[in-house]
Amino acid sequence: MRAIEFQEYGGPEVLRTVEAEAPEPGPGQVSIDVAYVGVNFADLKARSEGYRVPGLPFRPGLEVSGRVRAVGAGVAGLAPGQEVAALTEGGAYADVAVADAVTVFPLPAGVDLRTGATLPTVLPTAYALLHKVGRLQPGETVLVQGAAGGVGTVVGQLAKAAGAATVYGVVSSAAKAKYALDHGYDEVFAGPSDKAFFVDEVRDATSGRGVDVALDPVGGETLRGSLASLAPFGRLVSFGNASSAAPWQVGQPELYPIGLSVAGFSILTLAQTAPAELRAIAEESFKAVVEGAVSLPVTAEFGLEDAADAHRLMGTRTSTGKLLLRVEG
Repeated sequence: MRAIEFQEYGGPEVLRTVEAEAPEPGPGQVSIDVAYVGVNFADLKARSEGYRVPGLPFRPGLEVSGRVRAVGAGVAGLAPGQEVAALTEGGAYADVAVADAVTVFPLPAGVDLRTGATLPTVLPTAYALLHKVGRLQPGETVLVQGAAGGVGTVVGQLAKAAGAATVYGVVSSAAKAKYALDHGYDEVFAGPSDKAFFVDEVRDATSGRGVDVALDPVGGETLRGSLASLAPFGRLVSFGNASSAAPWQVGQPELYPIGLSVAGFSILTLAQTAPAELRAIAEESFKAVVEGAVSLPVTAEFGLEDAADAHRLMGTRTSTGKLLLRVEG
């Protein structure tokens, strides 16, 4: 089979196509003939910084859609030929991938394989951020960093479906602002992705109050700006560190005066520590797609062997929506 791997850290050029033996599923696992692979920013951080890379060489890729190839011992409810989407621990940039059965989800009726590849990381993440960690209530206001990205696109729609009064987005360009406004956002602020330029704009837009929930995948100055944008009893959820900034700290001086809360979320960590919770979140969130409440546009598609080009595009920070690698056919 074909697989994409890197043997050293660096730019997109370190990605190489290799021939390898197709992996076999172990107990509690499933192998999948891959149709599509979702490209995520975590893949870029793995390639460039070694994020969640246990050793080299390494094959990136965290989510796939395809058909079950084989099931390991102890697996029930999945069968060869079944169309599924899956969250993996790596290795998805390949003709065949292996995933733990608990993170393999049969595709709902009406959801094709191309759409299925957009679901495993983005949709459960967006749902958990709003409903499980951020605990959004009807009538509240939301601020989302990276509003034109994959998670941002879904969060805007889910927040409105959940009864949010106003959903504000932050993006890095006017083109991204236009895209976000078409996907659930009421107002979008555009400016440098590594600056907290938006704080004054949020305060102005909310008559000085701030927002009830802020979602931040950037870290650094942006995360601190998100915290400064909260209303009394507001909740900040950190779900990434795209800026690669130094680890942040927050304590009594920031939280006590107006009763703020700060939480964190990682779907990859949840998959390892509480897979049953992840499965419940995924099944609930997939309903939003079936019911038509959420759509995640595929804005660019590449062949498997063109994975480096997909990384280059995502690395420019100009892409919107979801990027896929086409493997089957």
